[in-house]
Amino acid sequence: MARGGDTGPRVRAVAGVIAAGRRAGVASGNLAQSSESLKKLVAAWALAEVAPGRLFPWLAVAFGFGAVLYLDADTEPAMWAAAVAALVLTALAVLARHHAPLFPPLLGLAAIAVGFAVATAQTARIAHPVLAAPTWRAQVTGFVESREERERNDRLVVSVVRYEAPRMARAPARVRVTVRKGTAPEVGAFVAFKAHLSPPLQPLRPGGYDFARDMYFKRIGASGYVLGKLSVEPAPAAPGLRLRFMAAVDAMREAINTRIHALLPGDRGSIASALITGKRNAISAPVADAFYVSSLAHVLAISGFHMAVVAGIAFFVIRASLALVPSLSLRRPIKKWAAAGALATATYYLVLSGASVSTQRSFIMIAIVLIGVMLDRPALTLRTIAIAAIGVLLFTPEAVVHPTFQMSFAATLALIACYQYGLPWKADKDTPVAVRVALWGLREVVGIMLASFVAGLATEPYAAYHFHRIAPYGVLANLLAMPVVSAFVMPMGILGVLTLPFGLDAPFWHLMGHGIDWMIAVVLWVAHLPGAVSHMRAFGTGPLLLATLAILLVCLLRTPLRWSGALLWVVACIWAVTTPAPDLLISADGETAAFRGADGLLSVLHSGRDTFAVKEWLAADADSRAPTDKSLAAGARCDSIGCIGRLKDGRLVSMVLEPEAFAEDCARAAVVVSARTAQVQCKALLVDRPALQARGSISLRWTDDGVVETPAQPPGSDRPWAPARRSPQTRTAPQDATPSLQDMTPDDQ
Repeated sequence: MARGGDTGPRVRAVAGVIAAGRRAGVASGNLAQSSESLKKLVAAWALAEVAPGRLFPWLAVAFGFGAVLYLDADTEPAMWAAAVAALVLTALAVLARHHAPLFPPLLGLAAIAVGFAVATAQTARIAHPVLAAPTWRAQVTGFVESREERERNDRLVVSVVRYEAPRMARAPARVRVTVRKGTAPEVGAFVAFKAHLSPPLQPLRPGGYDFARDMYFKRIGASGYVLGKLSVEPAPAAPGLRLRFMAAVDAMREAINTRIHALLPGDRGSIASALITGKRNAISAPVADAFYVSSLAHVLAISGFHMAVVAGIAFFVIRASLALVPSLSLRRPIKKWAAAGALATATYYLVLSGASVSTQRSFIMIAIVLIGVMLDRPALTLRTIAIAAIGVLLFTPEAVVHPTFQMSFAATLALIACYQYGLPWKADKDTPVAVRVALWGLREVVGIMLASFVAGLATEPYAAYHFHRIAPYGVLANLLAMPVVSAFVMPMGILGVLTLPFGLDAPFWHLMGHGIDWMIAVVLWVAHLPGAVSHMRAFGTGPLLLATLAILLVCLLRTPLRWSGALLWVVACIWAVTTPAPDLLISADGETAAFRGADGLLSVLHSGRDTFAVKEWLAADADSRAPTDKSLAAGARCDSIGCIGRLKDGRLVSMVLEPEAFAEDCARAAVVVSARTAQVQCKALLVDRPALQARGSISLRWTDDGVVETPAQPPGSDRPWAPARRSPQTRTAPQDATPSLQDMTPDDQ
């Protein structure tokens, strides 16, 4: 079997084209001086890249890009338009399949259109009401669909049966509420409670993570917390089959989780449960943060590594056991039987772990490999990951913008590409045994280091974009921890699950706990090394898309054209680090604002009652200070009616808390921010309640050409998870030369 997904004839055909191109360059005598020869060589490379079997991975890329285009649209696309475009472009691609110049671009456009149409259909399929305004005393009854144990409290998702609230509009289909720790009922229970509910949280800053979109695709229309006691009541009707299945799975997960915590208290048990059941939110904040800082957070999220270990152990044990019976090993296809058993084990692990996006991807890839074994067909690695990507996006197209999806597929693609090139040394049969053993050990160590470096490099753009962090010691942490996880922690966990029904599991959980102690020691040590945390200022989607293209070119192309990706990578990095920072950030409710002072750092003008937005702003500004750091308030002066501060260029910015402050601040400040509605003419740039209701959170940046405003929700946008906001009336006096909020052009970058 040829590596990378090509059969022998195709490899020879591609190699022949490349060789012909190289001969054309050599025949010219000097490639640098012969543009004609260079054109021939590049044409030969391009022809090799579109050879039979080479385009399939790009179909998954195009499909995902179609989903990205859908999610980035300002208004909801018409279902009929998306379907017609997909059908027309697919038909054109089929008609052009024998026309080499036309077929690749038409095929790519068709895949983009299909991805766009699938995402549009997904939104139409799951359409549900979203709470429009907060309500303090909503009476809710419904079935518990999921529960999540966290460090300080528990969280439930409730399928609403009955909903009553003052000024009630359409009831949300599902709500997510927080309850006191230890009071969450089991999945499938029918509950009644009063709750304070709010609409799904919009982005905390322009370009920030869209919580509302994430919740919409989870079919959650409101979130909040329970007021008083939550009661379990008799259900008015029996739950459906889906809910009963979810309850059975959760009961199984909870039984394992309870048993683990009984034997391994604290973070040891929480990490063990995360590796086995996928319940990872109970890990304490310092340890969880250390896992992220040391680039070992991927161990806590069940993905390809865990699935491969589980399926591999199952395959080995089943095949070895069957091989002990001569009548079976000599006459029956025990390898295929072992593959079937490993597939069943992997399916059980998928269900047990909660079936996250990364787990779905790894399960699809493992399933393809095992089915290939059962059918005597080779597994094609690049095609395998492409099929996995398409499979995930067909059912959850919105996952394409999630960090889990992006980092999981980027790391896997990079590892597959690295495997194609392999390590440079191999031991043949004539090499002495001692040398072969030494080379094997060296290859394993170098392999782990190389895999950690490659996977870390591939996921770095996404970690920097979503979490604003870079982990410089990721290779060191993975080198110290991963061998223990692979060879000891996970096997002990699997043995613990297998022996749990017999009551013989305790020794295996204790042994697993010792391995977890080593993991915790490694991440805490690495997290406290000098320079362990490198913060990255937030940047736009442009550098991220360019970095993604760079990774794809390096990993998917076979000819020297792939090194064009390295150039794009450099350009993306330069673009990201040169992204200008905002001078003023305002939350969507107008209660919180931060400005950039003369020292170049953010100062909090007013923080309202919630520091969550401040925490996000500091992280996006590569600022390691905590939201409660006293230095954040050093640049602001406050009294009972308002706060003022000075921007880095000396301009005055004001936060109005009481109506009587408007008159004075509008006369002297460059910017006036308030959660109230101004009742006076304002010479300053005014960002009050009507403006915030229309635009959401806002950032302002001063340039030589004036003020650049970037709203979280641009004017005219209207999506199911972010309905169109009403536009405010003009709020600025006509004689004022300062541009008004309505006169500014939104920065789309």
